Amino acid sequence: MSYYGFPKYVSVGEKKAKAEKKLKKLKKKNPDIQPVIIEGQALAKTWWGKEWNNNLERYADYSNRIGRGRSYVRHRAVLDLKIKPGRVEAQVSGSVSRPYQVLIKIKPIPKKNWAALKQSCKGKLDSFKKLIAGKFPKELGSIFTKEKGGLFPVPKEIDFSCSCPDWAYMCKHVAATLYGIGARLDEDPGLFFVLRQVDINDLVSETIKESKKELLSKARKKTSRIIEDESSLSDMFGIDLGEEIKAPKSVKNKKITAIMKIEQIISMEKKGILVSELIKKSGMEAQKVRNIVFRLKKMGKIDTVSRGIYRQVP
Repeated sequence: MSYYGFPKYVSVGEKKAKAEKKLKKLKKKNPDIQPVIIEGQALAKTWWGKEWNNNLERYADYSNRIGRGRSYVRHRAVLDLKIKPGRVEAQVSGSVSRPYQVLIKIKPIPKKNWAALKQSCKGKLDSFKKLIAGKFPKELGSIFTKEKGGLFPVPKEIDFSCSCPDWAYMCKHVAATLYGIGARLDEDPGLFFVLRQVDINDLVSETIKESKKELLSKARKKTSRIIEDESSLSDMFGIDLGEEIKAPKSVKNKKITAIMKIEQIISMEKKGILVSELIKKSGMEAQKVRNIVFRLKKMGKIDTVSRGIYRQVP
């Protein structure tokens, strides 16, 4: 406190340095932590991150409170944030030396809503192609962001808690974590579907299937356009669309899917394997490998040995 009873001014640099110090200390105890790092002024840069934030800010319950977390997440106070099926676990730096524990629980998308979304996306292959190109199409945007029946959660589907003593309905640590989720979705949009406990493969494969039927009825063969679209969607979300690739020499079956290949490589390393080594051995794009790893973890087929190292579940 200052001499006049007001909180002492702390510069942005000091706040970041303080958070960095806590992060280093935390990393010694837990090398698997995943901090949220915001570069630049924008809290989110991709459609997924921006729409996550927009969805939260449009509800009266949140709009007046969530702003408390903006400076916190910018100053790297979110020291660890992990997205799991139906929940987000975070450690957020505060006024005390020990980070506060934040837990956000999000209900899965109701089955009837998911069925309706899949039906709405059928045949919209051109829209998914725009998504791959980094231009989120209005056709999908209007379907995904509907206030009722869309992909994004409404307040009644979100529950949160924090170990801090703040009595507020939404403390700044929870608010910072909510914005941190948007930043994490910038890095990997596939995590959105992990969080909402639905399989992106269901959504995309239905679209591919319907578009394939239409094109094959005209061409009577699998066109290069379909092959390219399947490959691009698989790369973006790490999904399995029946893509066949060459297996390692030790595997008798010479044609396996991408997810099967990653699982087999991991199974060969009893003590675990680094993601960087997994990328090298598989010969796949780095983002695709990471997405497949997330999916295998969700399925309970692999677990984490330590930061960036995975092994097959016994």
